[in-house]
Amino acid sequence: MPRIAVCAIAFSLFLVLPSLARGDDPADYTAYPDAVSTTTHETTIGGATLRYEATAGTMVLVDNERKPTARMFYVAYRRLPAAGADRLDAAQRPITFCFNGGPGSSSVWLHLGAFGPRRVDFADAMGNPGPPPFKLTDNESSLLDITDLVFIDPVSTGYSRTEEGTRASTFHGVEPDIDSVAEFIRRFLTREERWGSPKFIAGESYGTTRAAGLAATLWNDHGVALNGVILVSAVLDFQTTGFAPGNDLPYMLFMPTYAATAHYHEALRGAKRDETLADHLAAAEAFATGDYNATLMKGDAIEAGERTTIASRLGVLVGLDPTFVERSRLRIGMGAFAKELLRDRSRTVGRLDSRFTGIDREDSGDRAEFDPSYEAIRGNFSACLNMYMRGELEFRSDLPYEILTGVGPWDYGSAGNNRYLNVAERLRRAMHQQPYMRVFVASGVYDLATPYFATVYTVDHMGLAPERRANIELHRYEAGHMMYIDARERARLRSDLGAFFARSIESGTDGAAEAANP
Repeated sequence: MPRIAVCAIAFSLFLVLPSLARGDDPADYTAYPDAVSTTTHETTIGGATLRYEATAGTMVLVDNERKPTARMFYVAYRRLPAAGADRLDAAQRPITFCFNGGPGSSSVWLHLGAFGPRRVDFADAMGNPGPPPFKLTDNESSLLDITDLVFIDPVSTGYSRTEEGTRASTFHGVEPDIDSVAEFIRRFLTREERWGSPKFIAGESYGTTRAAGLAATLWNDHGVALNGVILVSAVLDFQTTGFAPGNDLPYMLFMPTYAATAHYHEALRGAKRDETLADHLAAAEAFATGDYNATLMKGDAIEAGERTTIASRLGVLVGLDPTFVERSRLRIGMGAFAKELLRDRSRTVGRLDSRFTGIDREDSGDRAEFDPSYEAIRGNFSACLNMYMRGELEFRSDLPYEILTGVGPWDYGSAGNNRYLNVAERLRRAMHQQPYMRVFVASGVYDLATPYFATVYTVDHMGLAPERRANIELHRYEAGHMMYIDARERARLRSDLGAFFARSIESGTDGAAEAANP
């Protein structure tokens, strides 16, 4: 990748938590200078050369007494005009704020896997890492030709840290996490003069939980109107993924992903072997919402004959021995499935991407020792991120960059006390308040962490008015949780998002007119 010019500047950004005044009078803040690095580069997207500026740095969070509590790390990319071309009007150009989930994950996955101008170079089209050393390559599927990008690392992730005297747990919870990221976005919009830009947020995994909360908080607390929300591998209603006694919902919603996994690994029996993936998923979904759901609702009242029949039908769809299914009381947890499906081959299947397989010490047991799909991306993303920061971005820190760190216990607050956390209602309200705001949902067929059918269920139970339901689009990809590590699906995701950005920006005028007459 050609380097055009490099410069380092001293820069200060100050962040005040939502409890403070909204004014940006410099007298309201105490200066806490922080070094940031700004570099310029060029890349090729869609056959066209694109020049851009990258800024890696921090924002300082302060408390009510104007004392620093934490520093939030970010990397921002701004498209530059082509040589000899007129200046780009940054104030009118779209801007997208991106983050991953965990909780406890940095933004490295979306940054160097999906949307940023540089990405991890994989060994094959499926996303296998190959042996080290690892390297970066230009990202032909980057969104930078469409939108400027800001990748945010929440407190305790990446290079983001609390200051002396502040406990990290202060930020480890649903509400403080949303509030701190919302205030970061507000301050960034103000300092960079981007209030006039079309605005988007993009989250992955728990980051979609954060994004749903942000859609409401940005509007209600800061008056920030969003054109679009991008949810990659969504989890909005935690009841849909929480395997627990008395909660039968996940067993039904994970089942189609079990079926897809069995189809991929050719673990199906009989006539099911010859079905296409689409036909097999259609059959699995119909069974899940039909006879299987009705049977689960009966609980212990189910008759023995019916139990045996359902166990046989379920086993055929998901590639498991009906006897094992019946002994499991027709309820197959994700961990049990990952261990059982390929037990006769001495293999386990991945949680983040069930196409990947692992080898345990023993074939016995009811849980896999590790997630082979996470191990496949752990080393290459970590190495490439650290090389990228010190090399191309010229941001140097002796702190370890926390790719995925423990932030437990996570405080779910009143929204999660004695019940499952569900932020879908916040998103529903935000969509009703902002009729122009569109939502893009990307799900992987082989994702056993946030299964696609759980997302379908959640969206179908949001209580949206029909005209608002039309603003949500669901996309399904033949890959896993991080569908963008797959070359074909990464290109599909990029194409689908390009169309989404166009629709979201064009719909703003019509939505504004409707908002004036609610």
